[in-house]
Amino acid sequence: MRIIAGAWRGRPLAAPTGQATRPTGDRAREGLFSMLASRLGSFEDLRVADLFAGTGALGLEALSRGAAHCTFYEKDRAALDALKRNIDRLGAIDRAEIRAQPVEHALPPAQPCDLILLDPPYATGLAQAALDRIGQGNWLAPGGWLSIETAGESLAFPPDLVPETERRFGKAVIFLIRDAV
Repeated sequence: MRIIAGAWRGRPLAAPTGQATRPTGDRAREGLFSMLASRLGSFEDLRVADLFAGTGALGLEALSRGAAHCTFYEKDRAALDALKRNIDRLGAIDRAEIRAQPVEHALPPAQPCDLILLDPPYATGLAQAALDRIGQGNWLAPGGWLSIETAGESLAFPPDLVPETERRFGKAVIFLIRDAV
């Protein structure tokens, strides 16, 4: 697993051993960031949250492409250790905050995000729980974007969040959702 583009392009990322963490594959990550780039234009100065961060691959990819800050949410100890190593190795400490807590009970970041990246464990109901939590407010900035990776389970979107597109990459289905403001 590696960073695909930006300042840290090609840099490897540490991952915990075992099956508890399922990082987004390079192909799906490349597709996601291509879809986002076509809508955002640039990642420069964006505030990002990476929920169910695991290794931090999604948030670190955004930082590599110029995002100003990323808040990472992760509760698994082994994944947190890998995430901290990756942030250290890339020199991203001053642009990252790690919250060691479950997303479904987490408080939103200090400032609303321009982009929220969700990659919850498949078929656990956590995608819907996180979406409901985000829909309660103060997570997403007006006009912000949200991506969710699932194994294809159906989701009920809060009224202020409008699904814009859905793409399949192998087992992964990625939804891009926009704040309706």
